Amino acid sequence: MLAYLIRRLFAAAVMLVVVVLAVFCIFFVVPKWAGVDIATSFVGKQADPAAVQAVREKLGLDDPIYSQVWEFFKGIFAGRTYAAGGDVTHCAAPCFGYSFRSEQAVWPVLTDRFPVTLQLALGAAVLWLVFGVAAGVLSALKRGSLWDRSAMVVALAGVSLPIYFTGLLSLAIFVYGLKWFNGEYVPIDESFTGWLGGMILPWVTLAFLYAAMYARITRATMLEVLGEDYIRTARAKGLREQVVIRKHAMRSTMTPILTMLGMDLGALIGGAVLTETTFSLPGLGQKVLDAIKNQDLPFILGVTLITSLAVLIANLVVDVLYAVIDPRVRLA
Repeated sequence: MLAYLIRRLFAAAVMLVVVVLAVFCIFFVVPKWAGVDIATSFVGKQADPAAVQAVREKLGLDDPIYSQVWEFFKGIFAGRTYAAGGDVTHCAAPCFGYSFRSEQAVWPVLTDRFPVTLQLALGAAVLWLVFGVAAGVLSALKRGSLWDRSAMVVALAGVSLPIYFTGLLSLAIFVYGLKWFNGEYVPIDESFTGWLGGMILPWVTLAFLYAAMYARITRATMLEVLGEDYIRTARAKGLREQVVIRKHAMRSTMTPILTMLGMDLGALIGGAVLTETTFSLPGLGQKVLDAIKNQDLPFILGVTLITSLAVLIANLVVDVLYAVIDPRVRLA
């Protein structure tokens, strides 16, 4: 187990370097190849030439590529100083960029919004895992029954309906119609009940989409697993059906579920843009949307880095869970 964990940590470290390099190339190398003035993108098209030149010097855009890459890496882990003549700006570690438009470091702004996105992602993940996996398992065990057909119809609706439709519909019914919720986000440290009331609808709306996908995947995987030889052998030995399902079938079924969870949860931690915008949640998704509207490139870069790192960490955790669920994985 220890050797497996060391291999996965080493692979994650290598992938971290690759991810940072890829993000750097996307934001600094590719636009230059396309003839885009990167300094203008960071400071805005309406800025005067002196301001553009100052940003170019602060970012070191005239330096060799390897020097720019080093400064980019060093900024993430040790902080960075942007200097142009007598104008010096320090960005403390971890420096995910600096907005020269708003004169703000990216990391503090994103960390202020990160708890909201994390609360949304984790709360919705619990709901879609519990209800999606349970519905998929029951549908597989009762294949062809009324429950199976009804659950798959609901799952198809959940996959087909976009979040901005189900979100607005839930607001119209439960906030403006029945008035069960106030539809406003309240920080958890101000009022737990107010926070819970403001998060239930976003959780359910986001979980409805993902639970539908997880139900379909769980059903298909469970049906395949139930036809395996070792399941028939377990039944032939006289094991109770509950034991066969819980200890044998579910282990194999959870492997693709964990794979999906790692990707989905990591991506959502980078910001659930539609859900946060629909319910006016001050999270990363809403911030990146504002940054796109205002063409504030450093914040877009910062959220891209956070999303990439979140997916990387989530998949590392999934790899470890693989080894716990299926000991054969440790030998891979």
